[in-house]
Amino acid sequence: MRTILSLTPLCLLVLACASAGQPRESRASGEPGNLAAALEPFVERQGVDVAIAYRNLGTGASYFSHEDEPFHAASTMKLPVMMALFQAVDAGELRLSEPLAVRNQFQSFADASPFTLDPKDDGDPDLYQAVGSTRPLEELIRRMIVRSSNLATNLLIERIGASRAMDLMRSLGAYQMKVLRGVEDEKAFKAGLNNTATAKDLEILLTALARGGTFSAASNARMIEILKGQEFNEKIPAYLPKGTPIAHKTGDITGIHHDAAIVFPPGEQPYVLVVLTRGFQDEKKANQTIAEISRAVWQRRPSSPRPSSPAPSHPPHREKRETSKTAPTGFPSPGEGGGRGRERGQG
Repeated sequence: MRTILSLTPLCLLVLACASAGQPRESRASGEPGNLAAALEPFVERQGVDVAIAYRNLGTGASYFSHEDEPFHAASTMKLPVMMALFQAVDAGELRLSEPLAVRNQFQSFADASPFTLDPKDDGDPDLYQAVGSTRPLEELIRRMIVRSSNLATNLLIERIGASRAMDLMRSLGAYQMKVLRGVEDEKAFKAGLNNTATAKDLEILLTALARGGTFSAASNARMIEILKGQEFNEKIPAYLPKGTPIAHKTGDITGIHHDAAIVFPPGEQPYVLVVLTRGFQDEKKANQTIAEISRAVWQRRPSSPRPSSPAPSHPPHREKRETSKTAPTGFPSPGEGGGRGRERGQG
């Protein structure tokens, strides 16, 4: 009896530690396969960090793993910036047609010293040709999302303020993600003043968009339409059926590769999937890992009939490489080398 009593606390400790490290999953009835078993090899991979947040808005099925782990946000921080801008549009504070001066000089968040962006490190080098002129607010928002334009991002953050994005996130229940500054601010990066994201907070933001109700119907629809225009589709969309509508935002800097998406299976309610990664030395391997996680979720999702009209049509998601010259609707035709949708270097 004494032996049993002495072992009991140890057993409880072992069980508690084992359960704490397990990702959480909630399955709806009829869900095919075991999603947790399919995703465990990805989240337990040695030498890299992978965080996943998945929520099916039709069935309530969900899977979370390391969802509260903070990552460098890379370009995923552009999602709450866009949302804050549309919130201001809904409030009558901004107009989508409002002209914004395009310039390439900003103040560091660290010490207010001036810095500029390098077009070679921008996913949208085309926009630098507009320096000295103006562009409509909506065009800059679209460039920030679909081409991950760093120049447009910094201009828009100066216009709306990073604190506005923070306030919006907190109001929606996203308490850990931080948007402190624009991108490519090397002094701020070295000082540790970085934008951060968690898979859970990005899932909260996308779920708010997918469900509607936070913004006006027009603004909500416009944001989803912009996200569907994403030009960099090597991650979550890569292994899904062609033509599947996907509204998403990627983020890439050295060793950091993310994708956060609303996926619209035809005839079903959408689901939200966020995958954040850290530690991959090869970007292609990171992209492949995220694509394989996306495929596993797609294959094992419980179906949920869409109660309203069918999902809108959407062009096939094809991988667009550096030589892509396809311009988003309403954009001027880009110049040579469409660029990669990434913040390179410091982020």
